[in-house]
Parts: sequence; structure tokens; C-alpha cells
Amino acid sequence: MALAPAAAGVLFAHVASVETEPETQREEFFNGFKTEQIKTSGATIKTVYGGNRNGSPVLLLHGIPETHVLWRKVAPALAQDFFVVMTDLRGYGDSSKPPGGGDHFAYSKRAMAQDQVEVMKQLGFEKFALVGHDRGGRAAHRLALDHSLALTKLVILDIVPTYLLYQHITQEFATIFYHWFLLIQPPPFPETMVQNSAEYFLKCTLLWLGGSKLTDPLPDWISPSVFQEYLRTFRQPDTIHAICEDYRAAASIDLAHDKADVDKKIHCPLLVLWSEKGPFHRMYDVLQTWRDRAVQAQGKVMPTGHFLPEQMPEELTQDITTFLRT
Repeated sequence: MALAPAAAGVLFAHVASVETEPETQREEFFNGFKTEQIKTSGATIKTVYGGNRNGSPVLLLHGIPETHVLWRKVAPALAQDFFVVMTDLRGYGDSSKPPGGGDHFAYSKRAMAQDQVEVMKQLGFEKFALVGHDRGGRAAHRLALDHSLALTKLVILDIVPTYLLYQHITQEFATIFYHWFLLIQPPPFPETMVQNSAEYFLKCTLLWLGGSKLTDPLPDWISPSVFQEYLRTFRQPDTIHAICEDYRAAASIDLAHDKADVDKKIHCPLLVLWSEKGPFHRMYDVLQTWRDRAVQAQGKVMPTGHFLPEQMPEELTQDITTFLRT
């Protein structure tokens, strides 16, 4: 789908008028992309964008414990055919960290999804394709339910629906996903624990979810400079609190929203890709969990760890490109 002339005019008039960051602060991982802080009704969202100005728009959303830098091996290749937009989810990276609240709505997937719709509208896009990994996949699922007319296609990476997970908690799930239960505890308990070992927590999360042993060195798919970039924002107290609020929301208000919409379907075409080394592949029929929630869904397992955009970027890029073109 080519970018409509009217939408293109809005976007590039906007791009021409914004005050982007100085050249010295441009994205070192995304040469040729522009960076902007875009204000939404509830947050300020770091947004990185660029690519084929005649291509259709695609929004990429990261998960924990990362930022938009997750897409550094995928976005430049996608940008040859598409106009690529990446953001840091509210609470993550260089996006703002709204205060948490008693109902945790500020970090609900509904609030996160609303941010993304507003960002894309400010860039001139009423409709777009969406790719979400991990927490970004959960925000993407909510966006598909709340803003179905905004999506042309949806790609979800290495998750199964949140509501399903909480309805079928097992010992295996609780053991593997211990952080789902640690991070939802009342503040400042989990915040203090993570803050006191932020670098170790980050490294172990990357190793464990990536399929390595916790005693291994950093794998070659994440360079020291990338690790330091993740650590730069992850170790900040307001980021750690925001991440805890994200999980508190998942166990409370998100569940309420999901229960209310349990019979609601994703109407746009859906592609699901997941990790062969990850626990979801062992514990669930991943594709079927999404076919139960979508009008049309296809997918496959990939022979790698959780971080598909970093561990198998070329195959992932090809799969996304093929799906978006058809």
C-alpha cells in the first residue's frame, strides 16, 4: 500500500517543520533516521523515523528490558520498502515516565496503545502496519482491539495473550516468568531490588531470554555499546518504577480490559512469529492461541531465542516484508 498523497503531504510538512535533535545527538544505531520527542495526551514519546517516503508506514514496538534500539538490525532493511517509525514505550528508554497510580492505568496497554495512535497521527498516518515484540506485542494487541480501523496489518513476536497466561498459571510458568510476580509487588519493594542490581538484572534477562546460560558472557548479537545504551536508561529509578507499573497494570487493569474484550477479535491480517528456544513454544500451541483471537492469523516458529529482531534479523525482516507486501 503506497502512502496516500494527502497523508504524505501532512507527514513531510510535519517533518520539515519539526526541530529535530542536533546532529551530534542523532541516532548512532539508525543512520539517516530522524529523532523527535512527540507529545501525546498522556506522555512524551521518543520517536525515531525514516525510510522510503513512497512506502506504506510501519510502526515497530519493543519490549522489556530494551528500547527502540532493539530494531537496529531490522529497521534499516525495512526502510528500503517502507516508512519506518520506532518509539520507546511510555516508561521506557527516553520517553517520559508518567507517575503510577492506584489503578495503574498510566501503564495500561490501553494507555500505551493510545500513545502510539497519537504519535502516528501526528506524523500524518491514520492507518499503518504494526510490529510488536514482547511488551510491545501486548500493547499492539490492545491497539488492535481499541483502534481496529487504524491497523492495516499486525505482526506479534514471541508472546501469547496475557489473559490466557493469567488464566492458566502453572508451576512451570511461575518458575520461568518469576519477574511477572516479583515486579507486581507493592512499591518500593521490587524497585529497590532491581535498582540495587540493575546491570546484573539487565544482563541476566538478556542472557536468559536469549537462550544463554546466566554465567555466559554477552552473546555476539548484542554488542557492548548496545548493552551500555540499554543500561543507560534501564538503570534510572523512574524507568525501573515504570517497568514495575507496566507489570502491575498487566496483573490488574489490563486483565479487566482483556476480560471485557475476551470475545473481541483482531480484524486485520495477523502474523505471529515465536522462538523455538523460548518457553511459549514448549507450553502452548502459540499460533492457535492467536487464531482463537483473530479473524485471520498465520505464523511459524523461528529457531532462536526470544529476541528475534536481534538474533535472527535477516529472516525476520524477510518474513515481515513478505507479509506486509501481500
